[in-house]
Amino acid sequence: MFAVLNTGGKQYKVSQGDLIEVEKLESDVGDTVTLNQVLMVGEGESVEVGSPYVSNCEVTGEVMEQGKGAKIIIFKKKRRKNYRRKNGHRQLFTQLKITEIIKK
Repeated sequence: MFAVLNTGGKQYKVSQGDLIEVEKLESDVGDTVTLNQVLMVGEGESVEVGSPYVSNCEVTGEVMEQGKGAKIIIFKKKRRKNYRRKNGHRQLFTQLKITEIIKK
């Protein structure tokens, strides 16, 4: 069984046992998180698409890690104007292990 869910403005295709990195969620390591914005759920040949979300369906996951991603360098320059700016960014993420997909 698989599901396509929406969290943090992004969509993820998940199945049971998957590890995914999503935008930071306010939870501690070891907590259980319920994601109920499921866009599509399918098993084998049968697929159910929501409009916009599938009713009576939710995905639960366990928070494995809270962390920061790799550093991204932002460098701005205007030639011949002595203008240079260097900046860095590390995006916060939450790593989830999908424990089950519940279709009621």
